Amino acid sequence: MAKKNYIFTNKEHPKKAIMSTILGVLSAGSLILAAYLSYADRGAENVRYGTACFLAMIFAFIGVILGTLGRMEKDKFYLFCYIGIALNLAAIGLVSLILYAGALL
Repeated sequence: MAKKNYIFTNKEHPKKAIMSTILGVLSAGSLILAAYLSYADRGAENVRYGTACFLAMIFAFIGVILGTLGRMEKDKFYLFCYIGIALNLAAIGLVSLILYAGALL
């Protein structure tokens, strides 16, 4: 008969880290959608796409800060901290790539 091992803990995910992950998903998703819609319009410059990218960049910076603050909390689970920081840094990198490509063309 197998022995069942249960571990009871009072750890939880930081709310800042969960918000960081949500902001990362929103910013990365909106950047990908704006790039796709701009490509579908054959590169047409639309103010809505630029505004979406600007807001996504703001969300990404806030998400990195929230993920870092969530990681600094003691006795918590850190999975959402790492996911949120990674998604937000990827979104910032994508904005940088879009701006770099736009400056060259």
